[in-house]
Amino acid sequence: MRVLVTGGSGFVGQRLCPALIAQGHEVLVVSRTPHKVHERLPRECDIRDSAQAFIDSPPDALVNLAGESIAAKRWSDSQKKRLTRSRIEMTEQLVSLCEQLGENGQPLPKVLISGSAMGYYGDQGDKRVTEDTSPHDEFAHRLCAEWEAAAKPIENMGVRLAILRIGLVLGAGGGTLQKMLPPFKLGLGGRFGDGRQFMPWIHRDDLVEAIMFLLNDASLSGAFNGSAPHPVTNAEFTRTLARQLHRPAVLPVPACALKAGLGEMSQLLLTGADMRPERLEAAGFRFQYPTLEKALAAILSPERSA
Repeated sequence: MRVLVTGGSGFVGQRLCPALIAQGHEVLVVSRTPHKVHERLPRECDIRDSAQAFIDSPPDALVNLAGESIAAKRWSDSQKKRLTRSRIEMTEQLVSLCEQLGENGQPLPKVLISGSAMGYYGDQGDKRVTEDTSPHDEFAHRLCAEWEAAAKPIENMGVRLAILRIGLVLGAGGGTLQKMLPPFKLGLGGRFGDGRQFMPWIHRDDLVEAIMFLLNDASLSGAFNGSAPHPVTNAEFTRTLARQLHRPAVLPVPACALKAGLGEMSQLLLTGADMRPERLEAAGFRFQYPTLEKALAAILSPERSA
């Protein structure tokens, strides 16, 4: 297949693109700065500055991972708009590409795998969360809901749509662990607040395999939770990480300090959801790293870069 990937130079995309090529697919990548991302991706990737730039070489499938990091900056009103715009605009580009292909009588992609996030559900306390759980209305939910809604028009064109609500992505050299590891390696880590909030997570390799799984099974559409089958609380996450590093984790960060320093964005650290990949598992997907212990052991092993 010819697979068009947005966000191909990101933490997940850098693993996905080589995996697609290894399976014999041709990979097309959208990047606003093609000249800057060549070194991060395999040389076989065709990198262009917009989805519309591929109108002359229609893709067979679309994978939409683009979007500014939700935790990069404090959530001012202007930053909230940037976070939403970065996701909506790229998704709309893909929908527009399909509209143009249809108008030109060219074949449309068979499927769009479009990213979303665990934030869709908002704060769920300790309730078990599946794809059918009603969301809690807050900024993270509204952001994800708008992102998902932007992809929906593609279904009216006969393109299969699978939405992947992604948990915290774990892997070496980036993602959730990048900011957590330095203090934990120094023995300065600890839980956030009371530590009872759930942290749905997924190993980067399992996320890549889940994307491939959804690409290849034409019967799968709708929303899927992209997280490991065994989510953990923040307290359990910090204990497990500290144990893998052979360090203590005895310096909790008080909720009041996080709220004072991060404002509304502190919700990312102080709330969560016990999110389960019910639909993926029901479809037959099997996780290589179902438990946090196994995932962290692989990531932190000196013999490999997971």
